[in-house]
Amino acid sequence: MTNPKSKIQNLKSFGWMKLAIITMLLVVGLRLPATATDAKHYTELQFPPLPEIQLPAYTRYQLDNGMVVYLMEDHELPLVSGTAMIRTGDRLEPPDKVGLGLLTGEVMRTGGTTEHSGDELNELLEQRAASVESSIGTAAGSVSFSALSEDLNIVFNLFAEVIQKPAFDPTKLELARKQQAGQIARRNDDPNDIADREFTKLIYGDKSPYARTVEYQTLDNISRDDLVKFYQTYVHPETMILGIVGDFDSTKMRSLIEEKFGNWKPTTPPPKLTIPSASQSREGGIFFVNQPQLTQSYIAIGHLGGQFNSPDYPALDVLNQVLNGFGGRLFNEVRSRQGLAYSVYGYWSPRHDYPGLFVAGGQTRSDATVPFIQAIRAQIEEIRKSPVTSEELSRAKEGVLNSFVFNFQDPGQTLSRLMRYEYYNYPADFLFRYQEAVKATTIEDVQRVAQKYLQPDQLVTLVVGNTEGIQPPLTSLSPNVTSLDITIPESKSS
Repeated sequence: MTNPKSKIQNLKSFGWMKLAIITMLLVVGLRLPATATDAKHYTELQFPPLPEIQLPAYTRYQLDNGMVVYLMEDHELPLVSGTAMIRTGDRLEPPDKVGLGLLTGEVMRTGGTTEHSGDELNELLEQRAASVESSIGTAAGSVSFSALSEDLNIVFNLFAEVIQKPAFDPTKLELARKQQAGQIARRNDDPNDIADREFTKLIYGDKSPYARTVEYQTLDNISRDDLVKFYQTYVHPETMILGIVGDFDSTKMRSLIEEKFGNWKPTTPPPKLTIPSASQSREGGIFFVNQPQLTQSYIAIGHLGGQFNSPDYPALDVLNQVLNGFGGRLFNEVRSRQGLAYSVYGYWSPRHDYPGLFVAGGQTRSDATVPFIQAIRAQIEEIRKSPVTSEELSRAKEGVLNSFVFNFQDPGQTLSRLMRYEYYNYPADFLFRYQEAVKATTIEDVQRVAQKYLQPDQLVTLVVGNTEGIQPPLTSLSPNVTSLDITIPESKSS
């Protein structure tokens, strides 16, 4: 007679065996390649249309003193951040004090306020994992903050202090000056930096406010009084756009803003700004920076570009997509087919209120420098004279439109864009107009803008490389090759 206990154990073992077999079959089945009937070529894949992008709800209003305010609530996380855009820029600084805008923007925060030193600000903010930062770039200045919702009142008070009551501590100015001097000393260490800087100078001119560089002497010319004057000239409520996004109540936030900024009335009137113009300094020519230690060349080829508000910008952006990226003409021809480049690019790079650049280039081994330049120029000529294919147009437009959603990844990014458009007097729906114009772009539009805006006769070519390694030499392209001196000028006081 069979032992019942033994029978149960046998049944259990059999059950576990069945479970193990089923599991093995599932694993093997999952690892088996899909059958030919299941596999699809990537061209057969179908995706749903991109959803329409909706702007988050926001409020825009203006204080009695002229400050424009944007509020956008976002309660996903207990965080609040804000930025004040200021109508200024280092393009407005005197030519003999290049670096004044940069130092003003930095020491405005590091130099503390009339109520808290810079070190006290650091301590108060670090205790709350918060930040207040300030800076001045080419065409705008900004002061920003970020904080936990529970610390908003304290941090916002410090933010308002930095904007309205900067102390410009002389010791912090001297520290910032020394840090900038250190950057000057190291500015020729990276060949990419050399190429970017010197190419910009060739296009705009080395005296242009869009290309000039900070030097030891211009740093020496800057005093604390210069920082105070620059601040007093440009930092006014009428010249400021404040945007705040995050976990707050709009009614309470409006009261807080009124409390901290409503009575702010600087003693000097706001400036009447004149935006410096920009034009192309040199048309054509080959320029060279000799760096004997290099085994490859860093190349930039281009000329003056345009602005975002050009009606042709959408078609030019489609043109960018035809030229650039994996599957673009430059990658396919110069890098893949001819094997002439480690990296290659070509793009129309506009600015908001002054002309940007068209620049093509990349990196290649020294002995491929001349063929690389010839290949880039050939692609520029080709896209001017021959229409793009329908496949290229479709791929380019899809690339532009599919990336459109990344302009609205979070409310803060959206708010920043709204503020930027107001700052530069663009319509609030500028990006959506651009999107519709991209959709409407045709093959004829791409060729038209290529012929109109890409000017081979105006192309400036800059090479940073090793003259001994570049064979054939650059003179095989033109008998006139201009060598550039990038020696860093010493301070007259040293």
